[in-house]
Amino acid sequence: MASVRATDRPRLVAIRAGALFDGVSSTLVPDPVLVMDGPAIVSVDRAIEPPPGAEVVDLAGATLLPGLIDTHVHLAFDGSADPVAALARRDDGAALEAMSAAGRAALRGGVTTVRDLGDRGYLSLGLRGARELPTIVAAGPPITTPAGHCHFLGGETEPTPAALRAAVRERAERGVDVVKVMASGGTMTPGTRQEEPQFTADLLRVVVDEAHRLGLPVTAHAHGTAAIRMGVEAGVDGMEHVSFWSADGVDDPGDLVDRIADSGVVVGITGGVAPVPGAEPPPAVAMRLPRIIANLRRLYEAGAHLIVGTDAGIGLPKPHDVLRFALAQIAMIGITPEVALSLATSGAAAACGLGDVKGRLAPGFEADVVAVDGNPLADLAALHSIRAVFARGLRVA
Repeated sequence: MASVRATDRPRLVAIRAGALFDGVSSTLVPDPVLVMDGPAIVSVDRAIEPPPGAEVVDLAGATLLPGLIDTHVHLAFDGSADPVAALARRDDGAALEAMSAAGRAALRGGVTTVRDLGDRGYLSLGLRGARELPTIVAAGPPITTPAGHCHFLGGETEPTPAALRAAVRERAERGVDVVKVMASGGTMTPGTRQEEPQFTADLLRVVVDEAHRLGLPVTAHAHGTAAIRMGVEAGVDGMEHVSFWSADGVDDPGDLVDRIADSGVVVGITGGVAPVPGAEPPPAVAMRLPRIIANLRRLYEAGAHLIVGTDAGIGLPKPHDVLRFALAQIAMIGITPEVALSLATSGAAAACGLGDVKGRLAPGFEADVVAVDGNPLADLAALHSIRAVFARGLRVA
């Protein structure tokens, strides 16, 4: 497979296309001319001549979109049948190479920003700023209990206030962008269960208070209903999955739907399955999926703050460009294509603390642009027909 590289070019570039989705509107702008100066968008107009001296990129018939933002990835996991074992076999050098390859795959799929919510030993922090990779928002190793979910990533922490405050301070000193805490168990870690909480609400509040004191947001992995309720009570900024998973099915969330919506906590819907032969959802997931979808629909209808993350890397159906599959698949909770696109652009940017620089095609925003054939507001399958990708103004070759 050819490598991805950022091509050198003059600073002023004008892209002409057939239509443009700006990240927030419900309609397309026809005949756009988007002008980039280095890494920034300087103008977005329609039916005008490009500025004199600008390099013109003619993408006739294509639709321009803001670069997609995957709010939940694991660059350290390679999307294989056993990504945990694959990571364990790699030293840090080999892991960084694999993580870079994952980032390049995401970029080829139109994902220009990723939020890495669990790496090993803070490796993702060292990849931030690489011009051939997406913009990376990094959490480092998630905080978990001894032998808890994803403990093998290096975030084991005794469930005491002092130890949790120290864990948060370590992440702040390392320079993470967000703190990830495992509020419940997970299927990737033997000995933990998704329906069982790993910390009490009081201990989660310690993590939140210390992180907020240091200027960092907190997002919690929370599958089980008890962990979800504790996350809301603790005041976390975000929760991932929110599946209301129980030992034998999926709980009725009851009053938690309105509590989540009223709290403003950001709910990261976990979506996206690529059509990989022989990689069907595990029976435990397939059996629960209709109830999970019904509960997500209730959250959406209640006005909960939703975004889309894919958990990219955790298995064969989760390659690092899987977000383009996720947006069509989450339509089953009742959202329209324009809402789905906004959740993965402007909405995702805001949730990642990048709302003033990412997720929109407008002057002053970073020049992350994806061009696709077709009209994605009519059919999100257009996301699979990528004509061009620009990351911070540089075209991905």
